[in-house]
Amino acid sequence: MDNILITTSTFGKNDPGVFAPLKEKSYQYFLNPYERKLTEQEVTELISTHHPIGIIAGVEPLNRKVLVSAKGLRAIARIGIGMDNVDQVAAKELGISISNTPDGPTIPVAELTLGMMLALLRKIHISDAAIRRGEWVRPYGNLLYGKTVGIIGCGRIGSYLAKLLQSFSCRVLGCDAVCTEGECFSLVGLHEILTEADIISLHIPYTEENHHLINGNRLAQMKNGACLINAARGGLVDEEALYESLVSGKLAGAALDSFEKEPYSGPLKDLYNVLMTAHIGSYAKEGRIMMENQAVQNLLESLNSTGVSE
Repeated sequence: MDNILITTSTFGKNDPGVFAPLKEKSYQYFLNPYERKLTEQEVTELISTHHPIGIIAGVEPLNRKVLVSAKGLRAIARIGIGMDNVDQVAAKELGISISNTPDGPTIPVAELTLGMMLALLRKIHISDAAIRRGEWVRPYGNLLYGKTVGIIGCGRIGSYLAKLLQSFSCRVLGCDAVCTEGECFSLVGLHEILTEADIISLHIPYTEENHHLINGNRLAQMKNGACLINAARGGLVDEEALYESLVSGKLAGAALDSFEKEPYSGPLKDLYNVLMTAHIGSYAKEGRIMMENQAVQNLLESLNSTGVSE
């Protein structure tokens, strides 16, 4: 019996029926025993123990070292959009097919981003924390209505977010290396977004080329009192430079769902004008179920195309 290793941490918890197609094909599957993001050593040990022909993956490191150790591995089905945790060059060399689920996270991440904007502007998190401390704090906030929002990355998520922002009469600017037109935003250059947007939201994958895309220099170009949202990937923002911009008052606030090192334990957590979540962008039950089902189908199709499942 061929084995499937499921390394993502919460697979099947919202819909146990997602396992049915694997059972129908007589695959034996093994779940992540730690129920959290795996380290390189842990995923290597699980591969060594179970010898999978397929992996349904989360964000654990599937680098060259890990993939080389995975003898017999034929396919990786990534749950989510980002592929930066998978060494795609090594996978191609080793004949391992890779797939992802780009549609499932679109609505959940866009809605989380919108929620972050509203919470940050109205300082909901500040008032909530104060009440829990026994204080009655009523901070003045700002409206999202009528603001200029800059979206860096106008793929599925960025475009859907732009659509949602139309309800708030926002002026939406988009910047994208591939997109040539947008229905709900105006395409401009990065400099225009930095200098004109009241809120900047990141929706691009992480690559070595865009490491610290938002650095000290670009933060300095942003409008005084602007806000930054990152519900994309850690590493896109220089967190030390962001801290300095927030402490100095250059930026009014930031909302972050992704960090360079997770779990995050740096100084940003001590700032009242920072809203943080634990990389929960796709953690909506409906979206998660959609992604898990798609990942299973992607894996089965990949294994079928290599002749493994027949």
